[in-house]
Amino acid sequence: MALSNIFGIGLVGLGLALLFFFALPGRQREARAWRPIPAIRRLRRAIGLAVEDGKRLHISLGKANLLTPDNGSALTALSTLERIARMSVVSDRPPVVTSGDGALAVLSQDTLQAAYRTSHALDQYDPDRGRLSGPTALSYVAGSLPVIRDEQVSTNILIGNFGPEVALMTEASEKARAFTLAASDSLAAQAVLYAAAEETLIGEELFAAPAYLQAGAAHQASLRVQDVLRWVLVALLILGALLKMAGVDLL
Repeated sequence: MALSNIFGIGLVGLGLALLFFFALPGRQREARAWRPIPAIRRLRRAIGLAVEDGKRLHISLGKANLLTPDNGSALTALSTLERIARMSVVSDRPPVVTSGDGALAVLSQDTLQAAYRTSHALDQYDPDRGRLSGPTALSYVAGSLPVIRDEQVSTNILIGNFGPEVALMTEASEKARAFTLAASDSLAAQAVLYAAAEETLIGEELFAAPAYLQAGAAHQASLRVQDVLRWVLVALLILGALLKMAGVDLL
């Protein structure tokens, strides 16, 4: 087996072991000060105001296919949705969820149902709140625009895989004078959102959103694993450079 394969397997194994360790109940009780993300703070405030004012939340999960490598953003979006749904379950107007993939739309309905069940409010669950707004990039955006404009939405959370066309959604949100928080795993979408959205999560902040919203112990443990693995990779890069300078070739 090649050294690179052994290194990859070892890194995955280390990550799983650390995730299990940091997710232990005893470790979760330890105090942890996360780096403040102002966008998340504003989101929590916007959710609270929407519930108090009887306004609606719109969560758009992107268009990622769950069978492709970009499904990480979709899974993060679903975790974020579950937490937001629990935070807004007492609202007079339940949140609306749009997505650009059929499987993702079905999972959004299941996630909403789970959130209402956990909050002992299953009688308030409406499967029509999880919608497939379009199977292609442009039809997805076009199908989401009426939700932003016409359903008394005060907060739009756009989190998942988007293209540059997401600017049409942020523009509609701005015209409706609604708060917008956006995050995408696409560099093109990040560039557009940085200029067009009111608040934007950049890079790995997308995957940190569930942990900052206190979605569960596993999400908070994953942030700590990322920190450890980041330092492990830095140490390995430095070690590799030193070995190369010493004339040692491991490959």
